[in-house]
Amino acid sequence: VQLQASGGGLVQAGDSLRLSCADPRRTFSNNGVGWFRQIIGKEREFVASIDWRGGSSRYAESVIDRFTISRDNGKNTVYLQMRNLKPEDTAVYYCAVARSSSSSTSVDGYRYWGQGTQVTVSS
Repeated sequence: VQLQASGGGLVQAGDSLRLSCADPRRTFSNNGVGWFRQIIGKEREFVASIDWRGGSSRYAESVIDRFTISRDNGKNTVYLQMRNLKPEDTAVYYCAVARSSSSSTSVDGYRYWGQGTQVTVSS
């Protein structure tokens, strides 16, 4: 599995970004997918996840009402729409394929990880 995360960048507080996680080999259409983020020196933390059909999603408390996860199985891509970004959202964002068809909030629930994309939010 080769996950390609993209869409990160440098933005100002209040701006929006959309991250994409693509799987060119089309292997995660039957699996849940999650987004996590990590700051150097800290543990990777859960951001959002979605089940294989896109019918169920979960969010970290800190991003509820600002971030939206979605997926297009026809394009084998999962998106993370981020709005009203805050400086504390600054991190490297990783997408990951879950071990099952459902979504998970735990790092242990994921089998494959992408390379990460940097999101930097200035105040």
